[in-house]
Amino acid sequence: MVSANNKKTISKASPHTIKKFELIETYIKSWAQILMQNEKCNGLIFIDCMCNSGIYQDDYGNLVEGTPIRVAKALRDVARRYEDKQIFLYLNDNDAMKINELRKHLPDDERNISTITLIGDANNLLERIGPRLTPEGHFNYFLLYDPYNASIDWNALLPFFGNWGEVMINHAVLDPVRAISSAKKKAAIKKYENTYLTDFEKLVPFGSDKNAYEARVEEIIKLLKGNRRYYVAAFPFYNSQNSQMYNLIHCTSNKAGFVLYKNCAWKVFGGKSSAKRGTENSYQLALDENGNITVPTDESCFYIKDIAKYLYDSFKKQKNVRLEQMWKLLEEHPVFPSEGFKKEIKKELFEVYGVSKKQIINTNTGKKEIVLSFL
Repeated sequence: MVSANNKKTISKASPHTIKKFELIETYIKSWAQILMQNEKCNGLIFIDCMCNSGIYQDDYGNLVEGTPIRVAKALRDVARRYEDKQIFLYLNDNDAMKINELRKHLPDDERNISTITLIGDANNLLERIGPRLTPEGHFNYFLLYDPYNASIDWNALLPFFGNWGEVMINHAVLDPVRAISSAKKKAAIKKYENTYLTDFEKLVPFGSDKNAYEARVEEIIKLLKGNRRYYVAAFPFYNSQNSQMYNLIHCTSNKAGFVLYKNCAWKVFGGKSSAKRGTENSYQLALDENGNITVPTDESCFYIKDIAKYLYDSFKKQKNVRLEQMWKLLEEHPVFPSEGFKKEIKKELFEVYGVSKKQIINTNTGKKEIVLSFL
C-alpha cells in the first residue's frame, strides 16, 4: 500500500532516504568514470523506473534533490569529460504530476547525453526494454528498481540479470515484517507471493524475521543469474527509531562494481556498514576460555573492529602474510570493503590483536614489501 506521503508530488525524505540518495549518487559517479575509461565501452544507460519527482523536503522543510536529479548532474559532468561516448537516462514514474515536477529540475540535454522522461508502469517499461538488451552495442547499463513497498516483478527484471550491467533493488523488508501475518486481501497476498516467489502459506511462518525475507530475495537472485559468476552486496537502512526499513541490494557480474559498491557504502555510512545507532561503543573486548580475543558482533552494523576480527581469525597463527592477501580476502566478502579503510584496519590489527609487521625482500620481484605476523 502506498503511503500518503508518497502520493504527494513533493514528498518528505527522511534522513535514511537522503542517505540512500547519497549512496546511489556516490556509486554512480565512480561507476561511470571507471566504465568510460574502458575503450570497449561506447557509453552508459541509466534507468530509474520508479523515479518519483526527484525533489523532496527534509525534516526541516528544506528542498532536497533525489536520485534522478543527482545522477543526471553527475552523468552530465562525466559526459563532458568523454565527449566521444554517449549517455542515456530513462526516468519513469506512473504519476504524471511527479514527472512534470521532475522535468523542472533536470539539467538540459547536451550533445552526448540525453534524458528521456516517461509516464507509466515501471514493470511494463522494463518488459519493453529488457528484450532489446544486447552486448553488441557495448553500452553498460545500471537499473535502479526502487518500489515503495515489497513489490518486485522478477519477470520484468530477468533480462537485466542475464546481460552485462548492474541492477540495484530496494527491498522494503519492513513491509512484510509488519504486515504479512495480518494480510487478508487477495491483492496483498499475491504481492508477497510474487515478490518472494513462494506460496503465501510458506511465507507466513517467516513472521517478523527480516533475515528470512532477505535470504529469500538473495536465493531468487542466485537463481535468475544462471551459472555465471555473480556478486551481490546488500546494505540495510534504518530510520530514526532504529528500525530497518529496507536493504539496498547491488547485483553485478563485474567484480570491480561489487568492490566499489561496498567501499562507497562504508564511506557514506561514515566507516561502518549502516546508520544503525548504538553498536560501536556497546562492546568490550574479552578473552575466551582459550585466551583468544573475542569481540561481540552486530551483523546489522559492522565496524572496522569487525573487519579486523575477521582478518585475525582468517590468518591466525600465520606469519609473513602479505598485505595483498588481506585485501584480496576482503574483496570477496559480501559486506567488508577492501579499499578506503586500509590504514584504520591495520591500526586495529596492530593495537588490539598485537599483529606485527616487518619488511622482507620479495623473492619473485626483488623488491621490498611489508608482511604481517599473526602469531
